Amino acid sequence: MASSSKPLPIVDISSFLLEDSSTSSRSLCVSELSAACRDVGFFYLTGHEIASSTTERVLSLARDFFLTTPESEKFQIIRKEPGDQYGDGARGYQRLGENITLGKSDFHEAVDFYYEDPACQQEGPPYQLLRGKNLWPKTPPELEPAFKDYLEQVKLVGTAVVRAMGAALNFGNEQEVFVDATRKSFWVMRMIGYPPLPKSPNGLHPNADEDDRQSCGTHTDYGCVTLLLADDTQGALQVRAKDGTWVNADPMPGAFIVNIGDMMETWTNGLWKSTAHRVVHRGDSFRVSVPFFFEPSWDAKVSPLQQCVKETGGQKKYDEVYYGDHLTAKVQSNFY
Repeated sequence: MASSSKPLPIVDISSFLLEDSSTSSRSLCVSELSAACRDVGFFYLTGHEIASSTTERVLSLARDFFLTTPESEKFQIIRKEPGDQYGDGARGYQRLGENITLGKSDFHEAVDFYYEDPACQQEGPPYQLLRGKNLWPKTPPELEPAFKDYLEQVKLVGTAVVRAMGAALNFGNEQEVFVDATRKSFWVMRMIGYPPLPKSPNGLHPNADEDDRQSCGTHTDYGCVTLLLADDTQGALQVRAKDGTWVNADPMPGAFIVNIGDMMETWTNGLWKSTAHRVVHRGDSFRVSVPFFFEPSWDAKVSPLQQCVKETGGQKKYDEVYYGDHLTAKVQSNFY
């Protein structure tokens, strides 16, 4: 079905980042967040306290990497399979078309970074799947320190969001349940570059639903909460609404685009859905995004919470899973 333009809800998270926030401001945030998670699963997040100069710098450095770094340098940090030199099967640079979604190649290139488990770092290579070290680009030289600084700030935002989610579900004394499950978040941060999808021989783009080419195919996110930082490209990120139509989730200045993932759907027994989305970039410019995935701890046990089971009919709809096992299974099907 054709894409439509319906605005996503807006949630101001500032009251969960500032210690002196009023009860009324937190109540408003909780109300906005509850509605956004129940009705859409996607929303704009404002009040996150990260300076625009920081986010603009991160996007600019990512763009510089993709557009100016020689292929020979990119290949110095290329993703390798576990046991192959420094490889752990997930971290590092991925060539255009290397990622797959639903069996089809995605038309983007990327660099993936993950939480580094100190215990695994002591072991050294060869590494098991997902247990290696991050591979940072050498060019531009400012990228690694800038991204690490941004990472520390966005992790605080992630904690604030899941804390507010616990409050939104009215867990009372147990509203820190998501904070506890993410204290050692096995976070993921991606740096993604999207060239425009090639046009047809007639110079036109076919309808999105008749086109088997994809910048990033239809999927849900694996974990807890995704905070997307993206450039100002319009009409690329699309969210599937409950009626099956595709809604453009265009960037809003100063806001993250946030969505909930599969583990949050499991915890809430489907009360909150992990919403399907895709990227179809047909513009003329090179699109850049830096999604941050605030995930459960590797050994977090995720199963439907009793209160959510009661609210959804009294039967558990999802099996219990350890997050590390869930992530491992997903990553194993990510690449050609």
